[in-house]
Amino acid sequence: MPSIVLSTIIVLLIFWVFFSSFVTVQQGTIAITTIFGKYSRIMRPGLNFKIPIIEKVFKRISIQNRSVELEFQAITIDQANVYFKAMLLYAVWNQEEETIKSVAFKFMDERSFMQALIRTIEGSIRGFVATKRQSEVLGLRREITENVKEQIDKTLEGWGYHLLDLQMNDITFDDAIMKSMAQVVASNNLKAAAENEGQALLITKTKAAEADGNAIKIAAEAERQAAQLRGQGVALFREEVAKGMTMAAKEMQQANLDTSVILFSMWTEAIKHFAENGRGNVIFLDGSSEGMDHTMQQMMGLNKLMEPQKK
Repeated sequence: MPSIVLSTIIVLLIFWVFFSSFVTVQQGTIAITTIFGKYSRIMRPGLNFKIPIIEKVFKRISIQNRSVELEFQAITIDQANVYFKAMLLYAVWNQEEETIKSVAFKFMDERSFMQALIRTIEGSIRGFVATKRQSEVLGLRREITENVKEQIDKTLEGWGYHLLDLQMNDITFDDAIMKSMAQVVASNNLKAAAENEGQALLITKTKAAEADGNAIKIAAEAERQAAQLRGQGVALFREEVAKGMTMAAKEMQQANLDTSVILFSMWTEAIKHFAENGRGNVIFLDGSSEGMDHTMQQMMGLNKLMEPQKK
């Protein structure tokens, strides 16, 4: 009976030694082994063999990207409190043995590493902000990020890590400063709106004045052309009347008739035209024989003045 129990124990021990000789390492992870507390080697993802009993897995290190959110405070050179919210993205520098050894043995545990990382970033940002004024900080978001990346990347490299990205998600100040900044922005917006409104009003008035000026010019040009055309019409009318009178006078002379009959006919036609086309206007004419004789003499004098032109 004791021999059976002993045999069972031996078989179980053999199975335990056999199965404990294999280690599975997950994808994206590297295992560190030690022998009697001293670094031995690294194991890649997959099934790995290790020396039973004496070789142990000391730590499993993820080589995937890691992220951490940071919140901290800094003070500017003019004693204004600035509150930062940032996101840090980092990863193991590479998968070489020396890099993995640095990651595994530089810090006692993951908590100590994170504490050192966060404090280093905070110190870098606080040192940069301490040389700037409150009014400059918001405009220096990119410069702050680049400065921190340059300093932290060198530090992380010594720890076996690499800084992939650092983003300043939010930069705020105390409530009193935020209100004063909002007031400044609002006043600047009002000033810009007033300037734009003034420029728009000036442009509108300028365009209206230009339009009025152009309208006046167009109206004046039209009036000038109309007056010119009216003058040309009157001149043509007079020319045609003179031609008609000349032809009538020649015909009457050839018929041995007195040319004054033409003037008398024009006189009667004019009176008839006034009567037919008058629109309520009253025209006083001297209808006496003396008045007609006086008018006829004037018209005959006009006819004599035109005779040299006929010749």
